[in-house]
Amino acid sequence: MRLLLVEDDVPLATEIVARLCAERYVVDVSRDGEDALHQATTGSYGAVILDLGLPKLDGVSVLSRMRSGGIATPVLVLTARDRLADKAAAFRAGADDYVTKPFRIEELLLRLDALIRRTAGHASPRVSLGAVTVDTVTGTVELEGVPVRLTALETRVLSFLVHRPGQVVSRSELTDHVYDHDSDRDFNSLEVIVSRLRRKLGAELIETVRGAGYRLRRGGAGNALA
Repeated sequence: MRLLLVEDDVPLATEIVARLCAERYVVDVSRDGEDALHQATTGSYGAVILDLGLPKLDGVSVLSRMRSGGIATPVLVLTARDRLADKAAAFRAGADDYVTKPFRIEELLLRLDALIRRTAGHASPRVSLGAVTVDTVTGTVELEGVPVRLTALETRVLSFLVHRPGQVVSRSELTDHVYDHDSDRDFNSLEVIVSRLRRKLGAELIETVRGAGYRLRRGGAGNALA
């Protein structure tokens, strides 16, 4: 899943990006409010991690303009501002969660997973798809209770589809959320990844919707996620 990190502290941003990438995410970085607003309104993201003290345009203004423009992407505010007034301003502008600095990266990851999971309508981090179970926190996958080893790209594809229950996901959207900008991204390689997932987890798990993209099923034909 592709995330947008808005943070002007370069060492901190570098540390966060490294950990997020290790946790199966693809990350774009913005270092000022104007660029952040542009990226958030023109790109497709699973979530935005937003600092408040930004150059050019402050984080609350970025958030407020996102919401007024109809951008419903979940936003986790990550900032050194810990006054109640700052928290209230962020939540009124449309924040979904708020973490103050200094913080532990593990807490950020857990809150981020919970935020994305709630947005997708999953109450538990363990999502059952018939015989397949996906843990959105650890990234582990089981087939009938037996762990299944997936590659990083296979995990990213499956995780993104899990967070789009019942939806047809276009190949272009899936490609945007699975590959880094510097990676070779083409629909043929994506089809290979989907084929490998079907071979490992069941042929009926991922449905190809002709001319539209892919949709996750619960594990049986005619039983797409509602």
